[in-house]
Amino acid sequence: MVMKGENMNFVEPLRNKELIKAVEEYLGKRSKRNQLIFVFGVNTGLRISDILALNVSDVLNKTHVEIKEQKTGKYKKFPLNTKIRGLLDAYLEDKEPDEPLFIGKKNKRLHRSQVYRFINEACHEVGVQTRVGTHTMRKTFGYFYYKQYNDVVLLQRILNHSNPAVTLRYIGISQEEIDVSYNNFEL
Repeated sequence: MVMKGENMNFVEPLRNKELIKAVEEYLGKRSKRNQLIFVFGVNTGLRISDILALNVSDVLNKTHVEIKEQKTGKYKKFPLNTKIRGLLDAYLEDKEPDEPLFIGKKNKRLHRSQVYRFINEACHEVGVQTRVGTHTMRKTFGYFYYKQYNDVVLLQRILNHSNPAVTLRYIGISQEEIDVSYNNFEL
């Protein structure tokens, strides 16, 4: 389900690490839960539906998370990095293993519309100029993963895309960037 005003084909990744840090800090000052959701999203590349489906037991004392993706039905296993682990350890102190990891004000599992609102607010407040939504976290992960490793095939597998061209379009690697890379490559 796409939120009103959010179309995952039109939201953009955050392409500036300072803005990512600013969003994280903005969220952290207001809500440790919201900060953790954002950090989880930009560090794992999970869809918001899979993040919100997590239970405390999925991450409690775990080095890896194992899920069945809601959209694809595919099994996925990935490690929790040090940053996520640190935020989780503090966040989980008063949580029970059988409860949802992210709970809203009505003591029910948090809904994606609530995440959409706080992501938009945080991005607006720190000066992000592009269209953002919950999918911005996943696209941000993909963008920086690609920039760091330049391995589109592995990223394609991580994101469960059908082919590398879909992955490059998804993360916003434009033809211009591809041309520059070709022009600066010589054997």
